[in-house]
Amino acid sequence: MATIARCTPLDPQAGSYRLSVHQYERMGEAGILTEEDRVELLGGFLIQKMTKNEPHSAACTETRLAIEKLIPPGWYLRLESPLRVSEYDEPEPDLAIVRGSSRQYVRLGRPPEPSEVALVIEVADASLGRDRGEKLRAYAQGRIPSYWIVNLVDRRLEVYTKPQDLGYTDCQVLGPDEAVPVVIDQSVLGSISVAELLP
Repeated sequence: MATIARCTPLDPQAGSYRLSVHQYERMGEAGILTEEDRVELLGGFLIQKMTKNEPHSAACTETRLAIEKLIPPGWYLRLESPLRVSEYDEPEPDLAIVRGSSRQYVRLGRPPEPSEVALVIEVADASLGRDRGEKLRAYAQGRIPSYWIVNLVDRRLEVYTKPQDLGYTDCQVLGPDEAVPVVIDQSVLGSISVAELLP
């Protein structure tokens, strides 16, 4: 099914000030923002992260277990950690398949950038609107090649591919009885049953 997933951008009040990812990262380094603040940068604005419930936590764990066994050498699974997607976006997706190793980014002194990311996965319940909106826009504009939403509300998987500025041109919606291929660098590494991802 070929559709474009469009989203509504953030609608800040007049006079709002946008932060760049570099300003945001410096605020963390200076201790102005800490892990207790539970925010991420979307569209240049600090957005409070949603509280996680047990179904969300279970879906994250099941998705991690299902996908880890397919990841080839030279890639790793990053959990709830920042990606520097654009000048004004540094989301913290639930899971992401990233090139290299975690130590590599410590040495580089920065989070992974879009060219180093094969797949981003968000687990969505209360966050479904944001995951289909601001986050989808950020990942698409950053040209993340594949974006999955594990949709706990409707118990299905939304697979977005072929990014462009307004969103993704392809969207597949898969039910629990279907399977999704895992693609890295245009190579299909295997497939996972959607039912495996759901709590």
